[in-house]
Amino acid sequence: MEVARRAGFAFALLALAGGPGRLHAQELAPRAYVITPLGSNAITLANTYNSGDLLLEGAAPIKDATASLNAPTLTYYRAFSLFGRSANVIAGLAYGVGTFEGNVLGEQKSIYRSGLFDSVVRLSVNLVGGPAMSLPEMRTWQQKTLVGVSIKVVAPTGQYDPTKLINLGANRWAFKPELGLSRRWGHWIFDAYGAVWLFTENPEFFSRNAYVPGVQSQTQDPVAVIETHLSYDVRPRMWISLDANFWRGGATSLNGVENPATLQQNSRVGITGAFPITRHQSLKLSYTRGAYIRFGGDYQILSAAWQYSWISAGRSKPIPATTSSPSKVPSGVSLPTTKYQE
Repeated sequence: MEVARRAGFAFALLALAGGPGRLHAQELAPRAYVITPLGSNAITLANTYNSGDLLLEGAAPIKDATASLNAPTLTYYRAFSLFGRSANVIAGLAYGVGTFEGNVLGEQKSIYRSGLFDSVVRLSVNLVGGPAMSLPEMRTWQQKTLVGVSIKVVAPTGQYDPTKLINLGANRWAFKPELGLSRRWGHWIFDAYGAVWLFTENPEFFSRNAYVPGVQSQTQDPVAVIETHLSYDVRPRMWISLDANFWRGGATSLNGVENPATLQQNSRVGITGAFPITRHQSLKLSYTRGAYIRFGGDYQILSAAWQYSWISAGRSKPIPATTSSPSKVPSGVSLPTTKYQE
């Protein structure tokens, strides 16, 4: 009986808090398709804290389930030209420390995990409104309507032990193709993105242990995501954004048998602010919370990020002698980051 309790508790927590597809769907990233000059670089150190309830909707005999997860993150950003269009790549790696708790059939249980998350790489290319430009060209350019596409890849490089149910890595690949729109009106910018998360199979899910001596496989249905942002430029390099998203899908199957109770239909809202510190440094703060959570983690998420940005010399056109090299990013431009909201 004790084995069944522990297994049931761990499985429910994994389905709710440990699935990377559920966590990544909660992302809110304003100005992700705003372009930057050729040769733009940025290193970002961030820390994201997630805390809240786990909603089981009767999927397991667990009450008062909660989770807290802290994720320090390092990301690198680089802008370049791709067939004459503005493009950029972002690579990120995060380390997670988390505790998951709940009351299982009248008995309080707790699980602790610490380790690397899966690594993330995102490639974005502008299609409309944003040709590749050097720093001098961009200083005379004004944003109107931008349309871009991106692909985010999550590689199975994180902490994963197939004998355990809760892991910070997923032991599978995840892909997020996305179409993004960014439109500026004076000091205002409106962003809208549509995307879908696609997942490969985890071929060794909770296997080769005392509970399951053989091998199990787990699959997850695609997750459709809609995301919107409305931001305002307070002054050069300082802006505030109101953020919201909605995602649906992601039901999981074990050995080909789907569990319909794991279907997600959730929404989050939040606020983000970017603040310049020095010529090359800036600070970004954000807060999000669940607006509607049918199944999964109803987290409050706090994030703080420090960014150092510069522009490399020697791109398509030389930077004038009056401009120092490396140079700062022009006013009004904020380099995006890969956010971890686990």
